[in-house]
Amino acid sequence: MWTVVYMAQDREFVQQLQTILEDGGLIVKVRPVCKDAGDNCFEVLVPESEIEQAHEMIIEKGF
Repeated sequence: MWTVVYMAQDREFVQQLQTILEDGGLIVKVRPVCKDAGDNCFEVLVPESEIEQAHEMIIEKGF
């Protein structure tokens, strides 16, 4: 099951975070959630089994 690990409003920021998580060996999905407001609100999702590792990586990288 996919779990939201982060939400952001900046596409470039989300892409940086996705790259960091994928480079760390995680599987990542990015899903836009604010369709009415344009492309400016995203969920970053990882498999539920990888949520703790994702949180550690996010904190370690200062996100």
